[in-house]
Amino acid sequence: MMQTVNIRALKDKLSSYLQCVQHGDVLLISDRGRVVAEMRSVTLSAVAIDTQGMRVARLVETGALRRGLANAPEVYAPASHRMKDEAIDAALAAVRTESLER
Repeated sequence: MMQTVNIRALKDKLSSYLQCVQHGDVLLISDRGRVVAEMRSVTLSAVAIDTQGMRVARLVETGALRRGLANAPEVYAPASHRMKDEAIDAALAAVRTESLER
C-alpha cells in the first residue's frame, strides 16, 4: 500500500512508519504538500547495485581517485641496499619510546 505522510508526522511516529515500510508499504514523504522523498524497504538488487567496487570505479572515472600499483613484487624496483634487522628493530624501538613519552 502507498501512503503519503508529511515530515512532521513522520518524525512524530517514525517507528510505526518504519514498521509499515518493513511490511512492504511505500511512503511518499511530503513537505508543505509537495512530495520530496520516497521510502520503501531495501531490496537485494538495490543493495547489489552500489557495491564498493562500483563506487571505487566511479571515483576513478571522475578523477577523484587514482589506483595504486598492483601489489606484486615485480612491479617495484629492488632496494639499493638492505638494512640489518637489528638496526630496523632499534629504530622502531626508539620511535615507539618517543611516542610513549609524549
